[in-house]
Amino acid sequence: MEGAHIRSIGRALAVLRAVNQQGAMSMMQIANAVGIPYPTACRIVHTLQEEGMLEREPTRKYYRPTAMVNALSHGYQDHSDLVGLARQELEGLTARHFWPVSLTTRVGQHILVRDCTHALSPMALTNYQPGASFPLVECASGHVMLAFSDEEQRASWLDASENFDLAPDQHTLMRLREPGFAAQVREQGYVLRGYNQFTNTPGRTSSIAVPIFSEGEVCAALTLVFFSVSMKQETAVERYVPDLKKAAQAITAKLAGQHEAAPVAARAAMELRAGV
Repeated sequence: MEGAHIRSIGRALAVLRAVNQQGAMSMMQIANAVGIPYPTACRIVHTLQEEGMLEREPTRKYYRPTAMVNALSHGYQDHSDLVGLARQELEGLTARHFWPVSLTTRVGQHILVRDCTHALSPMALTNYQPGASFPLVECASGHVMLAFSDEEQRASWLDASENFDLAPDQHTLMRLREPGFAAQVREQGYVLRGYNQFTNTPGRTSSIAVPIFSEGEVCAALTLVFFSVSMKQETAVERYVPDLKKAAQAITAKLAGQHEAAPVAARAAMELRAGV
């Protein structure tokens, strides 16, 4: 049936995603991270072992992904030049402010890190890599994507989030559903999320995210992460938001230029083939 959610598949994917992001986890860590009972975690992990996706480390009871995980991406092709167009802006922000900056897009009910400067930042607590993911409704970049999407799409994403094992608390859902939420974010042009919980260092960092647009629709977010105790949130907004907005606008302009150039290049190629 269309729209039906198969919980067992959702849980298995959540386990695989958690282990893949962390690198190696114990069975209890997996159960806690995904929010499922320990026996359920055991069944899922053993199934993923049988399928060749996970393996147990030889010296301890930790489970890690195998090379077979790479096979899941073989059919995926990303024709967007978003990462290449944005890289200079990410590096520029980190060079100026020292904090790590991420470029993220939405994939299902998660926010996926497409590129980041954690490896370049002296202020990064965790060296995240492209491919790391976070719940859509729990991070600043996810809130930006929600706020700048249309009302119908936003409601659909929030409804789907409630079916996940790591569903947000009702207070968060209610706030995201309020009509004033999107209006406020669109007016100010950014989202600040304090004391991030769904990270490798819960509560120790805060984030500011701004939107990136392609052909009039939000397609990505630019997010700067700073230590929660390093400064007041209003100070962080005053200090970082203007540069974040400028960088996001520059990336949006590059994407617009790419779209404008595509038909011209296509016509030139056709004329060349036709011998014009």
